[in-house]
Amino acid sequence: MNSFDLIIIGSGPAGLSAAIYAARAELNFAVFDRSAVPGGQVQSTYEVDNYPGIPGVSGPELSEKMRAHCDKLGVNFITEDIVNITRENDLFTVTTSDNNNYTARAVIAATGASHRKLECPGEEELAGMGVSYCATCDGAFFRKRKCAVVGGGDVAFEDAIYLSKLARVVYLIHRRDGYRAAPTLVSQAKAVENIEFITDTVVKSINGSDMVESLTLSNVKTGETSNLEVDGIFIATGIIPVNVLFGKLADCDESGYIKADENCETSCPGLFVAGDLRTKQLRQIVTAAADGANAVTSAIRFLG
Repeated sequence: MNSFDLIIIGSGPAGLSAAIYAARAELNFAVFDRSAVPGGQVQSTYEVDNYPGIPGVSGPELSEKMRAHCDKLGVNFITEDIVNITRENDLFTVTTSDNNNYTARAVIAATGASHRKLECPGEEELAGMGVSYCATCDGAFFRKRKCAVVGGGDVAFEDAIYLSKLARVVYLIHRRDGYRAAPTLVSQAKAVENIEFITDTVVKSINGSDMVESLTLSNVKTGETSNLEVDGIFIATGIIPVNVLFGKLADCDESGYIKADENCETSCPGLFVAGDLRTKQLRQIVTAAADGANAVTSAIRFLG
């Protein structure tokens, strides 16, 4: 059967949470994801220590627990890559790369966002083992240790200031000698004793065996290379919302995030958004899971 009341796109915490609530509401629905492995970005998280009730759980283990919960409820997962979505006569049509079409009266977009990466050796290999993209998620693991933050925008400075309260020293590395961050943030960071600034510099490689041990740096003006010993690196060079399927259906902000409040309702009737793809203050596992529940509640109201 290719016709549903609801289609959920994405199987990260937002999509899996939505699936649990949709199953309990006995909706006719399916969860679509190109990958058979659930969890989204959580899969690359070495340890999750801020999800209520499950301290110190690994990202893959938390994802497996969420997926097991869905399986227990009999959730229908379809592993196909969606290439297009259209809406006509109050009905969404989802087309996959297998040339299959599925229809639904409502859709929950839970495709998340991806961190802009450095694309240097060691980044993928040491992800979750000292390489992080979220200071508030992983900062607690670096108490009294040395870490680096890469970036020159507001998030990079906010991360550096936050980490300075935990780490022994924080190196703020930026490829230019000027910053995009708000001047007040720059002044605040420069007033912190254990934040050291490294400008005109890029990270050429992240080094280590089981954990991050050092960074190979290169000065963009002189070409000189150097080695910096650190226990962790926080990459804050930007986040890219995965909105390619939905950007033409719903209103987005200037960064590409789909506009929606806590009800997860978008400007497109019947299209709801949950998780990191939504305009919001905080992008964490716990807020993604909350969005999934809210999105289903709004979808049920819409479906009548």
